[in-house]
Amino acid sequence: MKRLGEYIREVDVRNTDFKVTRLVGLTIDKAFIPSVANVIGTDLSNYKVIKKEQFACSLMQVSRDGKMPVAMFEDDMPTIMSPAYPLFEVVDTTKLLPQYLMMWFSRKEFDREACFYAVGGVRGSLTWEDFCDMTLPIPPIARQREIVAEYAMLANRIRLNNRLISTLESTAQALYRKMFVDNIDKDHLPDGWRIGTIGEVINCFDYKRRPLAGYDRADMAKKYPYYGAAALMDYVEDYMFDGTYILMGEDGTVINADNTPVIQYVTGKFWVNNHAHVLQGMNGFDENLLYLILKNTQINEYVTGGVQAKINQENMMSIPVLIPTQKELEVITKNIQPIFQLFLTKHKENEKLTKLQSLLLAKMGQ
Repeated sequence: MKRLGEYIREVDVRNTDFKVTRLVGLTIDKAFIPSVANVIGTDLSNYKVIKKEQFACSLMQVSRDGKMPVAMFEDDMPTIMSPAYPLFEVVDTTKLLPQYLMMWFSRKEFDREACFYAVGGVRGSLTWEDFCDMTLPIPPIARQREIVAEYAMLANRIRLNNRLISTLESTAQALYRKMFVDNIDKDHLPDGWRIGTIGEVINCFDYKRRPLAGYDRADMAKKYPYYGAAALMDYVEDYMFDGTYILMGEDGTVINADNTPVIQYVTGKFWVNNHAHVLQGMNGFDENLLYLILKNTQINEYVTGGVQAKINQENMMSIPVLIPTQKELEVITKNIQPIFQLFLTKHKENEKLTKLQSLLLAKMGQ
């Protein structure tokens, strides 16, 4: 094991000539995002310039958050960041690949170790000295390249799948809107069509859950995905499900930016807490169609609560739904079914690829 500080050095280049105007921030999930900070009137000459293959991190409140925000910048175009972020780079890339180092930072074990060192701080923060004293295995550079290439191959497959998933969803949305939205006059519906409610086309399992008894939480977390309000895992009942369902947030962040509900299509075995509605379609409306209906529902008027937004079951069941004839319902269901089959196949493939990534990261410490 090698001391990290022997392989990295701080970088502090300021934007003194005002040449760089693009501003980014760093998320707790170890990613760069465009900054939404209001910089009008701010002296950007004091901001730090970050370049490709350099790193930014946040050493504040590490133990409180359970993660250390740190990421490698991958863009070719230099960008500026708040001077509050420590920036650093690899001293010699013939001895340590920046991509290999970022893989090490992505490990859960790294975050746990960072939290351990940060416990002594007043705010659970990590000092730069303690950060540099952390250790990691540094194999020969050829082996590093092999590990990085393997990880990059998995990441690229996931990215390609995500693009296809987005295209498939857009295609399904277009088919849905063509039949249920575009050129539909709700005051003069086609013969046999009517306005119903969500309650007529879904089964809601909010009060039919099987208590999660006799299961080991740690073992469950390794085997099956968990849904619901993760921050409340220790304070609410959890339930086990197996099958195809639509999950819709009940409270917390329940509305997307476009005023549609936060929903997720899940299939297989999973566990969930009571902060998510668990839904299945019925009366000819399968989960595929239910997913599209909710994705096209403006949900704001059905949300209640002051400080914390909430969609209770009664309000959810009252959401209006356009119900066509049985014949037309079968047509749209048949048309979108193969799209969702591939949609789910790619989701499942990504789950397996993500597990392979985790295994590869875990092996780095062996």
